[in-house]
Amino acid sequence: MNRGYFITFEGPDGAGKSTQIEYLKEYLDQRGLDSVFTREPGGTRISEQIRDMLLDKENTDMSARTEALLYAASRAQLVEKVIQPALDQGKIVVSDRYFDSSIAYQGFGRDLGPKVLQVNKFAVKDLEPDLTFLMMISPDDVRSRLDQENLDRLESEDLEFKKKVLEGFESVAEEFRFRVRVIDATLSKEEIRDKIIQEIEWHFKKRGI
Repeated sequence: MNRGYFITFEGPDGAGKSTQIEYLKEYLDQRGLDSVFTREPGGTRISEQIRDMLLDKENTDMSARTEALLYAASRAQLVEKVIQPALDQGKIVVSDRYFDSSIAYQGFGRDLGPKVLQVNKFAVKDLEPDLTFLMMISPDDVRSRLDQENLDRLESEDLEFKKKVLEGFESVAEEFRFRVRVIDATLSKEEIRDKIIQEIEWHFKKRGI
């Protein structure tokens, strides 16, 4: 049995990842491909409990290192219990966020630097995505898309933090350009969908999927 294929979606909050993941699910279903969809933080019982802690707006005193380690812990559980087993069974795995988000949010946003990647590589046993769609959008454009009344702890951060996060994603695009495809998230949903499907079809053909 061939190893499965691991696709991740990245980008600032409000970039439209969820919509495109739904489009991708429809496409994979139409192709009859066995697929698993998950999200971060979360995706397992333990990871969802960690998610609640991470996104709770009451946890304003959480230190940057604690935040980074909790994300890595949630991710380790998800890889161990969901992602790796599915890949071993030859399935397509699609995740809403992976360790690129920690590079951007904790490495750059929290100024923790490259050690964040080292911790996450340990957490996921060096498992990298085969293909990553990085949906890029400015903090100013994001503001109009988010429900300002129901922001979580990370979404509630100030503009300076969000600019650092964007810089982090730009660094991710450069460092991992062999697997990252940058998408202009200001395009229409349909234009973005078509670009993503076209890219996936090319990669699947290459892999004989």
